[in-house]
Amino acid sequence: MTESASQKPSGRGRFITFEGGEGTGKSTQIRKLADRLNAARLRTLVTREPGGSPGAEIMRHLVLSGMGKLLGPEAETLLFAAARDDHVRTVIAPALKQGIWVLCDRFADSTRAYQGSLGSVPDSLINAMQRVTIGDLKPDLTIILDLPVETGLKRAAVRRGSGAPDRFEGENLRFHQGLREAYRKIAADDPARCVLIDADSDPDTVAGRVWTALCERLLPTPASVVSA
Repeated sequence: MTESASQKPSGRGRFITFEGGEGTGKSTQIRKLADRLNAARLRTLVTREPGGSPGAEIMRHLVLSGMGKLLGPEAETLLFAAARDDHVRTVIAPALKQGIWVLCDRFADSTRAYQGSLGSVPDSLINAMQRVTIGDLKPDLTIILDLPVETGLKRAAVRRGSGAPDRFEGENLRFHQGLREAYRKIAADDPARCVLIDADSDPDTVAGRVWTALCERLLPTPASVVSA
């Protein structure tokens, strides 16, 4: 979790989430967007899921180590829900109240894609846990980075180097292809909130697409901000 201090805006902050399959460049694009928002004198906080708070980071270790998979998709979903509850209560909600723009690497859409679409956890269970953990909170904008599966997995392999793949990187090609389709469906089902971004380009080109989408949705008028 990283907070950058610029001029503090008045009113509630904005909540922007980044979603996508493995190796789509979420962390890179969040850093680039944070830098641009800071240049526009908007106070930002960068965080992630699972994790982002002390309690949630413990859950992150359990999930990515494969413990959740051993327990089954419903139990894994409960672990994510517990992590998200702590993250929202202790980090996200307080920051938004202070007028901070929160940029989060994954959020509730990841649960719907990974455990819902691919793990066959019923929507009724996911919806119930969402009501308990996040209530009415939802992102002001969700950037879904879209990339051919083979390209994403190659990027992920380069990123981890000699390290072992985590719980999700180690899944088979069919899993990752299904994940891409799940995210594309999420974007199609909620176009008012979600923007599908072609991530099959160099990082700066993708960052330009992200910035354009954000300006169109959340920064429609101030020329000084848009050109920052």
